[in-house]
Amino acid sequence: MLPPINTIIENFEFIEDWEERYRYVIELGRALPPLPDELHSEANKVQGCASQVWLDLGLDRSEGEPRLRLRGDSDAHIVRGLVALMIALFDGKTPREAAGTDAFALYAKLGLAEHLTPQRSNGVRAMADRIHRDAVRLAA
Repeated sequence: MLPPINTIIENFEFIEDWEERYRYVIELGRALPPLPDELHSEANKVQGCASQVWLDLGLDRSEGEPRLRLRGDSDAHIVRGLVALMIALFDGKTPREAAGTDAFALYAKLGLAEHLTPQRSNGVRAMADRIHRDAVRLAA
């Protein structure tokens, strides 16, 4: 199970070595529950990522205002960890809150923006754009 995003941010503040930070990101990816095979579909595939990334967004309407429920996966360990960061950031938000959340600001705050390859940074943007687009669609 993923820790809350605030816990992840606090943990990053305590980890100074970048190799350790990368290991932490990979561990976050390992904490993701497996994505069912049927959700590894073209409809869930995120375009613009060098690695294969799948995101499944849905709404939980069980308690008051609908909340986003995200699941995801990647075929690369570090990218699966980046997917986990996205899920920790957006899961449980209302579609409106998600549409107003700047995911790349989180990556900058964690120092990942300056330590990711340009391809991975583009993948992070592609994931964030996809989540925003789906959140706006679900909010309508």
